[in-house]
Amino acid sequence: MTKKEKTEEAPKEAPVKDAPKEEAPKEETPKEEVQPQAEELKKKPKKTRLAVIHVYSSKNDTIITATDVSGAETLAWASGGMVVKSHREEGRPYAAMQAAIRVVNNLKDKGVTHVHVKIRAPGGVGLKTPGAGAQAVVRTIARTGVRIGRIEDVTPLPTDSMKRKGGRRGRRL
Repeated sequence: MTKKEKTEEAPKEAPVKDAPKEEAPKEETPKEEVQPQAEELKKKPKKTRLAVIHVYSSKNDTIITATDVSGAETLAWASGGMVVKSHREEGRPYAAMQAAIRVVNNLKDKGVTHVHVKIRAPGGVGLKTPGAGAQAVVRTIARTGVRIGRIEDVTPLPTDSMKRKGGRRGRRL
């Protein structure tokens, strides 16, 4: 190669070296546009709406009612009898699970993200333990993506003020 050919190649390389320096500011501008959007998303936390799910679970049925925190406004409700055809299936875990899915889907449509669960058995002079549907309801609520804050047992317990039916000698068969 001669000196002239080397000098001709040198000017061709010089603009190529300058070109990336000019392109660098162009690449920075999209990054600046993306960063403010990410910051805006971080500034807006999700609004948490709280509801209370009341679960009445006896041997024969499971009733689920979702209310606001005060308990005055009913947001959604379902029972085991609404989702199965036969009466003997109303108190079973499957019916309770289907009813819980209905209630939670209604709550999600209304924007509820967090719930407290209150479980109640018949109580009083009746059974003090919740039926089989109560545990299925809590498990289903946890699986559907709604956050559970608190689980309480609110079964009414007698303090020697109620008399069990059946008389002095009890129920005679």
